[in-house]
Amino acid sequence: MTEDKHRETTRRNPMLEAAHEEMVKFERKENEFRKKDREERASELHLPLNDIKIH
Repeated sequence: MTEDKHRETTRRNPMLEAAHEEMVKFERKENEFRKKDREERASELHLPLNDIKIH
């Protein structure tokens, strides 16, 4: 029974790691997209984005 659980865990870990890496990649792309979109909108509205602190 313990061996079965160990096998399941070792099989699942690479899948979880791969899923986590994909989520990190997605979040980075999403953050870059939002930053670019924010800059474009600020430029269209002629807002001084550099002077505004964005968290």
